[in-house]
Amino acid sequence: MKILQISSASSFGGGERYLADLTNTLIARGHDVYLAVRPQSPLLAHLQVRIANIKTLPLRNALDAPSARNLAAFVKQHEIEVVHAHMARDYSLAAFAARRRPFTKFVVTRHVLFPLNRLHRRTLAGAFRIIAVSRAVAKQLRSQHLVNEDRIAVVPNGVDVVRFARAGAEFDRLQFKQSKDIPADCLLVGSIGELRTLKRHDDFLRAAAIVSRQVTGAHFIIAGVDPSASSQIRKQLEKLASQLQIENRVHFLGWLDDAEKLLLALDLFVSASETESFGLAIAEAMAAGTAVVVTETEGAREVVEDQRTGLLVPIGDVERLAESIMMLLADENKRSLLGRQARDEVNLRFSLNRMVDEIERIYTMVEAER
Repeated sequence: MKILQISSASSFGGGERYLADLTNTLIARGHDVYLAVRPQSPLLAHLQVRIANIKTLPLRNALDAPSARNLAAFVKQHEIEVVHAHMARDYSLAAFAARRRPFTKFVVTRHVLFPLNRLHRRTLAGAFRIIAVSRAVAKQLRSQHLVNEDRIAVVPNGVDVVRFARAGAEFDRLQFKQSKDIPADCLLVGSIGELRTLKRHDDFLRAAAIVSRQVTGAHFIIAGVDPSASSQIRKQLEKLASQLQIENRVHFLGWLDDAEKLLLALDLFVSASETESFGLAIAEAMAAGTAVVVTETEGAREVVEDQRTGLLVPIGDVERLAESIMMLLADENKRSLLGRQARDEVNLRFSLNRMVDEIERIYTMVEAER
């Protein structure tokens, strides 16, 4: 099947990992996959799409008429059967491109919980399916009454469990710590995610300060890019670490191409976020067999079962967060048990192959209807 994936992303986060894993798996399964992205897209480094199948366009915004016309011409030229968009500002461009060719269907994946605006009612009216990455996202879509409910399909995010199993088989934790100037004998607690306010990395640091007073061998990692102007959020977090007198215990790693190695190196993964549509980094930590302590966001509640595959704490409750971290750091057997059960849960419910199977079935429905 000929499938065009569209994304105007300028940074690489959970939604871009989803697109990369989906695209590469579809290619491995024999589909003819095309890609429309901005010049210098961060996605290009993670995709196995043939150069001839890649179209670079400005994709400036939802009203970028030249990009829409170029997309439509590209769809017609390559006889694309499915146009799949992943960011809200790309929906109208993708819908226009699909409408210009008979039998081409328009599919959307909705990755976030933020409300769509009313203008999307017309754009999404022509969508064959709107894929929600969690029940929480589907609930948000239904609450806005922008699309018919029968067009919404819940397909939970998938994790490349094979990649984690392969990385784990050859992983050297001591070598990883040495490469990051982290003490070899420390207990390592970390969080991965873009440095955005809603991720509440400041709560993580405040909890880390409490833990540091009780667990002398604990060190803490924050990994993720800062999309703010002049890296203001990272500077604020570094200042907070200094004020809390834990600057010697906290390591800011920025972007990591091999984040799975960090997740394998951690004794404990923490997410203090105030909102998660799914929580892909949480599921990836679970796939690595690492115990997790996470806040009770909409997405996390769908991924983590409290006390069985991780610990859930109230959003914004720094003391409860610190208490949960200290409890697991003090109990290696409990950490190991949660990690094993979490990995089994991801293999069972959130594998990449399961996700691609479900999306392939949606694509097949497109072909059958055509």
